Amino acid sequence: MKGVILAGGKGTRLRPLTSSMPKPMVPLMQKPVMQYSIELLKKHGITDIAVTVHYLPEVIRDYFGDGSDFGVRLTYFEEFTPLGTAGSVKQAETFLDEPFVVISGDALTNFNLKEGIDFHQSRNSLVTVFMKEVDNPFSFGVIQTNQHNQIIRFLEKPKVSECFSNTVNTGIYIMDPSIFSHMQEKVQLDFSLDVFPRVIDSGQLYGYHANGYWSDIGTLKQYHQAQHDWLQMIDPEELAI
Repeated sequence: MKGVILAGGKGTRLRPLTSSMPKPMVPLMQKPVMQYSIELLKKHGITDIAVTVHYLPEVIRDYFGDGSDFGVRLTYFEEFTPLGTAGSVKQAETFLDEPFVVISGDALTNFNLKEGIDFHQSRNSLVTVFMKEVDNPFSFGVIQTNQHNQIIRFLEKPKVSECFSNTVNTGIYIMDPSIFSHMQEKVQLDFSLDVFPRVIDSGQLYGYHANGYWSDIGTLKQYHQAQHDWLQMIDPEELAI
């Protein structure tokens, strides 16, 4: 199992924090937030990791290097024009020659990846989406599954009148390399908008209900909330290590 960290975002909604640094490098309790994603992958035995970069890539490379200081191996794939979540991962296709976990470089979570991987393998899934119930689903992709946990409906950032679920896509995926056959090269592609609609009818797109903490640090409000959540945890080490 390999890993991919999506680290190309500008984080415009996090300005001024991101005026001189990419979003994954925003500090959280004296670490760049991306470091928690690295530590989570490592905790679950995933040490061969691709990192997709675009905005100020040298800041990320200079800090993390080849990953050896963090107990992992990092290989960088740079987008010279924004390619979207799926398009950026497509660039790493030759590297991703076995099943892999996709995680955002600005997500904060303590999900048990092994449980999700076991779920994925037991169903011979093409794609497994880590899902989470939230109070306000309107900023995320909402998901509906059937009794077999197959995803049957998916809608990105619904209006109030369109929302059919409070179960959302966390942006954490387990994928089989055959997913690349559904993706063109060197074009902008988003997993939820472009790729998942192509495979949903195959019955190979599954949703895994994850337990634990998850925060998408996309806005200043979410960033401050994540810091508050960290300080409220009985054992802060649980968040990543």
